[in-house]
Amino acid sequence: MKTGRGLALWLHSSKVDGRYRATGLAVSPWAPTQVGGTAVCGLLARQAETHCPGTAFIPARFTVDLFRPVLDEPIRLHSEVVRDGRRVRVIDASIVQHDQVRARATVMYLAVTEQPPGQVWRAERQLPTPVRKLDGAEGDPPLFKSGDFDWTGDFASGQNSERKCAWHDIPSLVDGEPNSPFQLAAYVADATNMVCNWGTEGVGYINCDVTMTLSRLPEGPEVGLQAQDHVAADGVAIAAATMYDRTGPLGMSVVTGISNALRQVDLAAFAAAQSFPAPRPR
Repeated sequence: MKTGRGLALWLHSSKVDGRYRATGLAVSPWAPTQVGGTAVCGLLARQAETHCPGTAFIPARFTVDLFRPVLDEPIRLHSEVVRDGRRVRVIDASIVQHDQVRARATVMYLAVTEQPPGQVWRAERQLPTPVRKLDGAEGDPPLFKSGDFDWTGDFASGQNSERKCAWHDIPSLVDGEPNSPFQLAAYVADATNMVCNWGTEGVGYINCDVTMTLSRLPEGPEVGLQAQDHVAADGVAIAAATMYDRTGPLGMSVVTGISNALRQVDLAAFAAAQSFPAPRPR
């Protein structure tokens, strides 16, 4: 992957029917014929955002069910408002290929209002950020942090059992369009599977869903993830991460994963196959 202007994860394949076609940046690490969940989540968020009730609301919950693999073929999107109230708006969006719903998203927008009085317990978090900012509008490969090690762009760095963080600045989701804060957050939320399920032998769980909850939208083009918990038994894993930017926490993301041990993902090999650039000093 080369950084520079014009990078996009999706392109309009036809202005007539409004279908989209993924670029090479959106390929899945699980199979080269499939689209990665991060790009799927970003596109579903973009579609849902066409029904956004405005800045007086926040997309407080974004849930995606990944029913079937999204293929590296033209796709069509559907969306509708299913609840429209003074304080709550709910939107459904879906990706359709071969007349099948491949992925479905629900977004709950909540009205922004003043905080209630009183004090509530909050967890104390140390949310690390890279010293040097990423490139911003043009996108950049992600950075990773394992335990007390430094930030790095080396995809092989996380092949361990340490707690993980990831830092993202993505290229445009759709060619010629800047990413909205919601689209950026939705894209990064699916990376919870990698941050929380990346161990000594790679990533062995494939997530069947992702739920992102936000108390606010990210400020700027960068969003981080820090692993918070991982619970697994009988081939099913539940993983949670904190989402944050340079000003502090945004919300939480949770994924449900199922064992995919026969197709364990080696992220270093995937990065090499994608020709990601060599890590730059940070």
